[in-house]
Amino acid sequence: MFTVAALYHFTPLAEPEALRQPLLSLCEAEGVRGTLLLAGEGINGTIAGTPSAIDRVLAHIRALPGCDSLVCKQSRANAMPFTRMKVRVKPEIVTMGVAGVDPLARVGRHVPPHEWNALITAPDVAVIDTRNAYEVSIGSFAGAINPETASFRQFPQWWQDNRARFDGKRIAMFCTGGIRCEKSTNYLLGQGVPEVFHLQGGILKYLEDVPEDQSLWQGECFVFDGRVSVGHGLRQGTAWMCRSCGHPVTEGNTCPDCTPKPSV
Repeated sequence: MFTVAALYHFTPLAEPEALRQPLLSLCEAEGVRGTLLLAGEGINGTIAGTPSAIDRVLAHIRALPGCDSLVCKQSRANAMPFTRMKVRVKPEIVTMGVAGVDPLARVGRHVPPHEWNALITAPDVAVIDTRNAYEVSIGSFAGAINPETASFRQFPQWWQDNRARFDGKRIAMFCTGGIRCEKSTNYLLGQGVPEVFHLQGGILKYLEDVPEDQSLWQGECFVFDGRVSVGHGLRQGTAWMCRSCGHPVTEGNTCPDCTPKPSV
């Protein structure tokens, strides 16, 4: 049994390149695999290993400048869900590509999982899934809007093209673990949207905390590791990856991107 730790933390890192090799060396020594991204704005990634190895790596990360309050979401996998360990330095730990977006300045109001259902069923609330279309294809919250983006970089343009649809609405946003909402809610606040909320801890925390019989989640949640998806209680789901396009497909369904379309 392996522990899978999904983590992110926004904090200024003056020299992310200098942090890369010591972190990679520790992970390799501990048999930890996965991907960690370092940037001037912080750290992001998912790693897997034995519980004790993950604890040691997390202790190392929390000792980095400004990372002492890092929180991660842990789940379990029966088999190692990664093939190797990568630590990379990037311009952003989640790429939005918009200058001036700064989650450390302000973000949307965090809504804990046990309060999320009441918020997203309110008639004056528009619920937006900030994930990519292939992630949304296997599961989302009932009634959530799918921007149908291929990458997070496309979200700002989608908002500009559709913002008139949301006049007078409060905006509730969610993503897998919360990191994309840190940026997207900051972006919307900068665009003048007065009330913006986001699901604290993301879908993973909701599936962990909210009982299935009280849940508004439909389907499975795509994860960026060998498990492909998880469901309620963070149990491994049934999804598999299409060999043709690399997109997730749930059991009993065909890949919507590869299924031949009927001729007109």
